[in-house]
Order: sequence, then structure tokens, then C-alpha cells
Amino acid sequence: MKAAPAKKLAVLTCMDARLDPRAILGLEKGDAHVIRNAGGVVSDDAIRSLAISQHLLGTEEILVIQHTGCGLLTFTDEEFAQRLEHECGSRPEWRALAFTDLERSVRDSVASLRECPFLPRPKAKGFVFDIETAELREVE
Repeated sequence: MKAAPAKKLAVLTCMDARLDPRAILGLEKGDAHVIRNAGGVVSDDAIRSLAISQHLLGTEEILVIQHTGCGLLTFTDEEFAQRLEHECGSRPEWRALAFTDLERSVRDSVASLRECPFLPRPKAKGFVFDIETAELREVE
């Protein structure tokens, strides 16, 4: 039995514990695939999950939800790589994908999804969730 989401929706959002994507979007259990990572950014692993979601489980739309007060706004990739090198003895082969402009990050993420050759239905929208007001605002 496949676990296809009822609303044919996939949500890429941040792992921040203050975000509850089901509550934010008014979804019920089983309505959507929810993919979470630090920042809610388009990473190789997010693409992998979204490609499986679309190709094998029929999702047709992707929502990217990033948020105010995100930790990825507080450091750079280089700073984090240096920290890991200092604390762990080596630099990671991957980037943290930190950003300095929240709305630009959302726009860039949506553009990446729309241009991705592995997503057959690149219908994507981007949003910013305000942690303080609980307002969800679409980013054009």
C-alpha cells in the first residue's frame, strides 16, 4: 500500500520546533508529505524526498515554508564549517546552506524547485511564517 498524501501536497519546511506545518496549513493527518530540515531549504536530500514524493506517490504541489527568527540567519556556512573543524577535527563536505535574507531564500528555493529536472510537476509556492504573529505570508 502506498502512502500517497490525500491533498497531493508536499511541504518543505524548517525543523524548528516552533513550527507545526499541519496546524499552520489546516491539514489533517495523511493530507501532505512534510519534509523538514534546518532552514527549510532546498538541499540534495530535500530534492531526493520530493522526487520520490512526486514520481512514486503522486504529489503535484510543493509549498516551501521558512520563518522569521530562523537560526540559519545567524551564521554563515564558513563560520559553521570552521566550528565543526574546531570541534570535530574536520570540515564537512556539505554546506549548512545558511542565508542572510529570508525572503530571498524563499524565492531562491522556489526557483530551484521549479527548475529542477527531477521534479515532473514543479508547481511550487513559497511562504514566510512569522513566529511572533503566526501569520503565513506568501512570497511572490
